Amino acid sequence: MDLLPSVRNFHNSKLFFSKNELSKILSCYSIGVSKGNWKDYAIFFGNHEVSFYMFKHSFATPDCILTKTTKHKKNSIVYNLEFENNNKSKFTKIDDIIALLKRRELHVV
Repeated sequence: MDLLPSVRNFHNSKLFFSKNELSKILSCYSIGVSKGNWKDYAIFFGNHEVSFYMFKHSFATPDCILTKTTKHKKNSIVYNLEFENNNKSKFTKIDDIIALLKRRELHVV
């Protein structure tokens, strides 16, 4: 039984959100929580993508999915935003997604 992965099999090349990106995402998430739209979140780390899921309830499907992916050929980063009603948006800057999320959460009454 091998408790530690061997050096050959261990790859620490997973994509992640930077501290600045995560701070912006969590500030938008907190607005949604204060409005009562979201109650839970999850983060998935993969080799070429990282996703932030926002849930209305713990056992529900995600209401909103924010994904950061890399393209192999160009080494560029693309941000995808997908809502429950299948509205999909692609951006190259995290600030554009944050603006869209804030617009969605800050409804004028």
